[in-house]
Amino acid sequence: MTTLSSNGYGKHKVRLSKITRYDDRHDFTEISVDVVLKGAFDEAYTKGDNASVLPTDTIKNTVYALAKDHPLESIEQFGLDLAAHYMNRVPHATSASVKVSEKKWTRMVFDGQPHHHAFTGGASEMRTADVLHTRGGVTLKGGLKDLPILKTTGSAFVGFMKDEWTVLPEERDRIMATTLAAEWTFNSHTADFNGAAEAIRTKILNVFANHESESVQHTMHEMGNAALALVPEIDEISMLMPNVHHFMFNLDRFGIENNNDIFAPADEPHGYIEGTITR
Repeated sequence: MTTLSSNGYGKHKVRLSKITRYDDRHDFTEISVDVVLKGAFDEAYTKGDNASVLPTDTIKNTVYALAKDHPLESIEQFGLDLAAHYMNRVPHATSASVKVSEKKWTRMVFDGQPHHHAFTGGASEMRTADVLHTRGGVTLKGGLKDLPILKTTGSAFVGFMKDEWTVLPEERDRIMATTLAAEWTFNSHTADFNGAAEAIRTKILNVFANHESESVQHTMHEMGNAALALVPEIDEISMLMPNVHHFMFNLDRFGIENNNDIFAPADEPHGYIEGTITR
């Protein structure tokens, strides 16, 4: 005897681009959406009966159809509205999870004037929104990911635990480099989501740049505290900061002195540091 203890299905990597045309400019948005529905879909698994299953193709089509008349002013609001739609259309669903990521496009500027319809892209950074809509309530998270950041000083790592296999030298002045991911939990579903995202991003980058760090963990904690102090509409923030190492290259064998200025980057393997700071 076996039991289907959990189930879920949906559509991932639904990519969508939208042009919003105004008299004085075009706005351009590019997003990717992941949707997962959970609930009373057991018989599709256990009996091959698909009567309860909204096709994943329909789940995909819904993203495009709702985007047509949606202002898409924030991915958080679009995620909230998408999740609510699925819960209304599928009454036997117990939850709808909607994750949205937004590619960063920046309007071109010439002679100080923003261009009407031309943009630059290519950066890896993405804005994120994560909605979990259940019959008991809605949880909303905003965030960012894939943001490379680095500073050339103001970072140390000393006084750490050592055993017989520890060969890492202590450093009072080192490069600190990471690819930042951050996610924050909103306590309001009517907040200024775009304003909060910009404020949090600016604040945590400011702390990263200026904090006299004793470790990645030390700076991460200060970044989180600063974000919570600045934006009352969030209750917690989680961050992932893999430590992308830059090892000082040995030039002694060539008769050249390395004055802490020539390094060999090594992104694999990398240190893995995560943390969540809560009010």
